Amino acid sequence: MAELENNLPEEEEEVDVFTLTDEEGNEEQFEVLGSIELDGKVYYALTSVEGQNDEYVILRLEGEEGDEVTLVTVDDDDEFDRVADEFEDKLFGEIDYDADEQ
Repeated sequence: MAELENNLPEEEEEVDVFTLTDEEGNEEQFEVLGSIELDGKVYYALTSVEGQNDEYVILRLEGEEGDEVTLVTVDDDDEFDRVADEFEDKLFGEIDYDADEQ
């Protein structure tokens, strides 16, 4: 499980950045790429602020207590595949790669 803390920068274009704390107490900042609700559950796609790759992680909202939010990994393969497909459509489905070539 991870705890989610909101650290919004004060810039013109706001980017949601959260500090996640893993079970061992290690903290890392993640940018929120998007969130979806599927089958009554809320999921977040997050990418590491420090990472130099195009990968993202998917976490499920497990609970909220005050300002603290608990996110967990999606261990069920079928659930993960459904959520990943939804995020792929939402995050990358609207990009028209041919528009720049015209």
